[in-house]
Amino acid sequence: MKVVPYNNKKNFYPMMSLFDKFVDDFFAGEQVQDKQRTMNIDILEEDNKFVIEADLPGFKKKNVKISINNNELVIEAKREEKKEEKKGSYCRNERYQGSYRRVLSLSDQVDSEKISAKFEDGVLI
Repeated sequence: MKVVPYNNKKNFYPMMSLFDKFVDDFFAGEQVQDKQRTMNIDILEEDNKFVIEADLPGFKKKNVKISINNNELVIEAKREEKKEEKKGSYCRNERYQGSYRRVLSLSDQVDSEKISAKFEDGVLI
């Protein structure tokens, strides 16, 4: 008679999967909030240049700052907090008020004198 080792871990997989789902669902709200506080960017490499697009919805042009420091492109944006008296109470308050900052390392081959930017419809290009 052959003896087949019994693997009791297999019996716990469904329970562990349920536990993982519960934990993931519980913390999903925090992950969404963190994502909302991140400046999303796209970087496109063309023949002789890079094009960077940064999503900054709800920001005013006057509150967006671009600088170059030590071969780093720094994009900063600040959304001013609105101090309004509201009659009701929030059921959900997700719109972030505060500052965003994104730093991108530049290659030595990038000529910082040729960097240009424009801001339209909440997108920095």
